[in-house]
Amino acid sequence: MKNNIRVIRKDLKLSQEELAKQCGVTRQTINAIENNKYDPTLSLAFKLSKHLNTPIEKLFHYEEEPI
Repeated sequence: MKNNIRVIRKDLKLSQEELAKQCGVTRQTINAIENNKYDPTLSLAFKLSKHLNTPIEKLFHYEEEPI
């Protein structure tokens, strides 16, 4: 799943560390999500949406992988 978290976070002038603290996760978790190495839980996705003040559907977009 691709995401726009890095762009939105930078527009809001938030560091990965600041966003991580707001969401109750580590900076490494935010980094992994931004680099598409980890898909967040639904709960974390909603927290990201809340703290980035962005609808969840604008944070993430699903791309089917070829079979």
